[in-house]
Amino acid sequence: MTKSSFCYTAIFLLIIAVPACTIGPLSAEGENNADMVRLLAETADKENVFANSWAVNTRMARFDSVISAGGRKLDMATARYNKAICLLQLGREEDAIALLENMLGDESINDPMYARILRRDLAIACLRLGERTNCIRQHSGESCVFPLRGAGVHLNKTGSAKAIEHLEWLLRFNPNDLESRWLLNIAFMTTGNYPGGVPADLLIAGLDRDSSASPVKPFTDLAIATGLNGKSQAGGAIIDDFNNDGYPDIVTSSWDLDEHLFFARNNGDGTFTDVSDSSGLQAFSGGLHMMQTDYNNDGFKDIFVLRGGWKGYFGKEPNSLLRNNGDGTFTDVTRQAGLLSFYPTQTATWNDFNNDGWLDLFIGNESGGDGDPHPCEFYINNRNGTFTNASVEAGLHFFAFVKGVTSGDYDNDGRPDIFVSTLDGKKMLLHNEGVQNGMVRFKDNTDAAGLGHFLTRTFPTWFFDYDNDGWLDILVCGYEFNRSLASYAAMESMHLPVEQSGKVFLFHNLQNGRFEDVSATAGIDRIAFAMGSNFGDIDNDGWLDFYLGTGNPQYQSLVPNKFFRNLGGKGFADLTSSARLGNLQKGHGVAFCDLDNDGDQDIYIKMGGAYKGDAYQASLYLNPGQNTNRWIDLQLAGVRSNKAAIGAKIRVSFTDSGLRRSVYREVNSGGSFGANPLLQHIGIGQATMVDSVEITWPASGTKQVLTQVPAGDYLLVTEGEQAVKHRRLNKLDFTGRRVGLLRCAPTKR
Repeated sequence: MTKSSFCYTAIFLLIIAVPACTIGPLSAEGENNADMVRLLAETADKENVFANSWAVNTRMARFDSVISAGGRKLDMATARYNKAICLLQLGREEDAIALLENMLGDESINDPMYARILRRDLAIACLRLGERTNCIRQHSGESCVFPLRGAGVHLNKTGSAKAIEHLEWLLRFNPNDLESRWLLNIAFMTTGNYPGGVPADLLIAGLDRDSSASPVKPFTDLAIATGLNGKSQAGGAIIDDFNNDGYPDIVTSSWDLDEHLFFARNNGDGTFTDVSDSSGLQAFSGGLHMMQTDYNNDGFKDIFVLRGGWKGYFGKEPNSLLRNNGDGTFTDVTRQAGLLSFYPTQTATWNDFNNDGWLDLFIGNESGGDGDPHPCEFYINNRNGTFTNASVEAGLHFFAFVKGVTSGDYDNDGRPDIFVSTLDGKKMLLHNEGVQNGMVRFKDNTDAAGLGHFLTRTFPTWFFDYDNDGWLDILVCGYEFNRSLASYAAMESMHLPVEQSGKVFLFHNLQNGRFEDVSATAGIDRIAFAMGSNFGDIDNDGWLDFYLGTGNPQYQSLVPNKFFRNLGGKGFADLTSSARLGNLQKGHGVAFCDLDNDGDQDIYIKMGGAYKGDAYQASLYLNPGQNTNRWIDLQLAGVRSNKAAIGAKIRVSFTDSGLRRSVYREVNSGGSFGANPLLQHIGIGQATMVDSVEITWPASGTKQVLTQVPAGDYLLVTEGEQAVKHRRLNKLDFTGRRVGLLRCAPTKR
């Protein structure tokens, strides 16, 4: 590749190798939203410089000035090429195509490699034009769902047809170009001519079917019908009940500081109302990830927004703690709470690490070896609305390029532990040693747990009990690559070795402090390159399934999101195609939730890439119902334990088709990039009655047992109270009538 070539991968990986920036003096303002709004505006202004690879408009202006000034032919060609890439990143595909075609037609440059580079980018630009013309401007529930069929096939085939021409040229130039081969097959899918129209020697067979013999019923994307299909860049998603009416609401964010938080309140009648402005959340921008908490134990879920991930030097963005005021509004209390810091991050975990009944916070920051390390942060809740940074005292002051953290009690000693996923290769299993001399302390048990040899780069992660043996296992997703993701997708589909690149890893808890890698035997050692991710039970069989949002900033990373169904705790099957969940766009925050209250979990995913031109609509995949299995819902409220009951352990025992079974859960919001409701939806198979629900409360360790709970019940359980409350919610219809997102008038504050 020539010096003039724009290397997406290099930018993605090397932005971390830029010196750190400095945030100016901070005001002494107290508790108010204006303080955080000002900080975000100042940060956005500092990021708008040529050195920032993500400041595309500013970079293009520099290239325009070089072109206007004239000069050496090579400098001019480089500037024109880089401008074309900027146009593509801004979503101006037609302008990018015109400029690249003009350069390709320049007969004074007779260089086959130069032509190859231009053809490659022309192919990408033409594919992107096809997506914008069809998938974005004429968006439907089937747009970009792999394998493409029905309304997912492009009506306007102009962009794809031109892309096919360029891709076929590239493959004549280099028949072993696997990236082009994958994209060619996708392009033929968009025209409705896969597999029959693909030249026989370039066909990748079998892309339109599942490998498993046990498919699931297809989900339907109803984001448009509900008005929840907002288009934005990469970001986070939370589904939970923020006003305590029982109906889950949706909050999303975007990593771009020009895009604001979005809050859709569930009206309980099949519609949602946009209350972003009246709630105060619209005032805040940015946030690659977000999660809910209840840091002050007032019974209303607060929001924690994480910013700066992947941006390195330009990732010194403040996180935000947004207090739920209980009246439909939120207030930023970050500075007041003692949580204001400026490190690039996108991952954190809330748990009661010292078992005092109040939620503490661990934040995994990104240190890229650039001479400006960003330590991970650990905050102890002072039980008065403030936190103390106790990273050093707790043994959690370390530096790594952290991309995922999760907490859970993996050894069942009553204390939540921490698992850390990094791009440095090494993972960290941090064992909670309990409170010593007034401070909770952690010990690195990675090697002792048998995980020290696991050195591949990884991204999202979580603890969950996939086989219902009562012990938490670990899932973590690989993010190791040295070529485009399209190349790896082709390699796997053609049964070529991909080694450890982008694979999913499952570590089974051996119940003795150690873990065993069972990825291969569980059938999930498949490539995914997961970013967003979460788990749930889509068929109410009591076994946890999971969904992965995939991708990276490269436009050629047209690879499907992945869905894996749990096969009775014995392994998993990739049922992406039959479930119709294989969105080819970039997948980020994922949440499982029974949003329509029909008894089965649906899936919401925040889509969109890193560049403005890669913004995409979110998807709400409605579960059609997979069988006649039943369920119960449990909403827990701590008294001595934290009010949100995070860390509480649940054992549900029942008889399913004559078989005595138990299902285990530990209350949390799920994966490290996406937030499920804290309400626990538990499938019980064919059981009509749950024999017992055993809850172990985290702060006290006491057990609370409920008996003879009927299937389909929604229980509100308060710690220590034997009398439980039952909630009845409306079953919502998102399909039988015209529904949508209602716009509310701004509220004066």
